[in-house]
Amino acid sequence: MEVHKPLRVLHILQRMEAGGTQALLMNIYRNIDRSKIQFDFLVEYPNKQFYDDEIISLGGKIYYTNVRNDLNIYKFEKELKKIIISNDYKIVHVHAYTIGYFCLKIAKKCNVPIRIAHSHNNETVHDFKYIPKLLLQRLYTIYATDLFACSDEAGKYLFKNKKFNIMRNAIDSKKFMYNEKIRNDIRNELMIQDNLVIGHVGRFHQQKNHKFLLDVFAKIREKRVNAKLLLIGTGPLEDEIKMKVNNLGLDNDVIFLGNRKDMCKIYQGMDIMIFPSIFEGFGIVTIEAQASGVPVLCSNNLPKEVEITPICKKLSLDESAEVWAEEALKLLEMNYSKESMQAKIIESGFDVSTTAMDIQNYYLNKINKKEEI
Repeated sequence: MEVHKPLRVLHILQRMEAGGTQALLMNIYRNIDRSKIQFDFLVEYPNKQFYDDEIISLGGKIYYTNVRNDLNIYKFEKELKKIIISNDYKIVHVHAYTIGYFCLKIAKKCNVPIRIAHSHNNETVHDFKYIPKLLLQRLYTIYATDLFACSDEAGKYLFKNKKFNIMRNAIDSKKFMYNEKIRNDIRNELMIQDNLVIGHVGRFHQQKNHKFLLDVFAKIREKRVNAKLLLIGTGPLEDEIKMKVNNLGLDNDVIFLGNRKDMCKIYQGMDIMIFPSIFEGFGIVTIEAQASGVPVLCSNNLPKEVEITPICKKLSLDESAEVWAEEALKLLEMNYSKESMQAKIIESGFDVSTTAMDIQNYYLNKINKKEEI
């Protein structure tokens, strides 16, 4: 009997760190039928990353380049051509728009029939790279056959009036269901048993707005002296944020946890999450928090899709840190059942079992149609 090899899909992104896009891809990867579909990953940096061991254990491959550092597109084209041709990829799914134009152009040269451009944000940092990034955004879709976005806002931002598909930033909700024992265990481990615990999950990057978050926490700390802030993540601004913590005199009240592989437990230890992003294509951590029964106070720069449960509230960044602190404390006074939040996530279609099956069928149907032509 003939044994069919799984269809291999090459995902291209900046890095496989502990971020929202990466969490989405891994959630899907864990839940697809890997006898039919396998994921491989190409990243823009030449070093081992957060999910590498798990990817290999699931049967995936990881390819490293140095294009982000050396900016050698000619060298990158040779590397990517070799990878695509040697694996005979039929689908290349790109999540990094800064090099996305080049990736999709190379894929077309290699006769890859399905070339997907994916949007994961609804804005771009306005720094010295802003203009070249805008140019690359405009070029991103030229060689794409299919367009995906994590939200309606992210799709309209990057693709304008072009037709695109929504891939929901789904989670494995059963992992996040509230559990009193886990809550007590993690709070004991972190020595925050009797504290009011505010949490934030995100890379230390301008987009995530950690400086304002610290201002908000300082105001909460004035009102609730037992307050602690958990910061989960790493990134280029970490030292700068640690310096601000020191300047505010909050060294004993802010806990830096780095990247964690047990986030389903960390959420349980929080009393509230504050997420004041300057822009955000989606914000998968806000869904994880809600599934765990943790109230979320986030900026209104997040898309409407994150407002799944009554314990999620949006607030403008035009409001002061004082107002954010007051709203956070009001959220904590809500009367609700933590255990019931997971069901609301499932009802809204944000459980990964549905998303994984949808994307699996999408890939297979696309390939089948191409083969019929």
